[in-house]
Amino acid sequence: MAEERQQLYKSLGFLSTLGISMVAATLIGLAIGYYLDQRLGTSPWMTMLFLGFGIAAGFRNLFYLVNRELKRQQREEEKKDAGS
Repeated sequence: MAEERQQLYKSLGFLSTLGISMVAATLIGLAIGYYLDQRLGTSPWMTMLFLGFGIAAGFRNLFYLVNRELKRQQREEEKKDAGS
């Protein structure tokens, strides 16, 4: 029972990391684009460009985090199988 609860907490932590990573990358891209637009007078082009970069970076982070989690789960399953 305790092991199931621990796995639940790990999963919840992982899912919250995915959401935070996606939102943070998008907001950072948006902020950089907005700042550049204000500084260079190119509104709305830099905002849209860097928003796109931020969204792409968010998906890239999502891809790497999911792959890392899948590898971690695979290693844990291999440990269980070797211990049995």
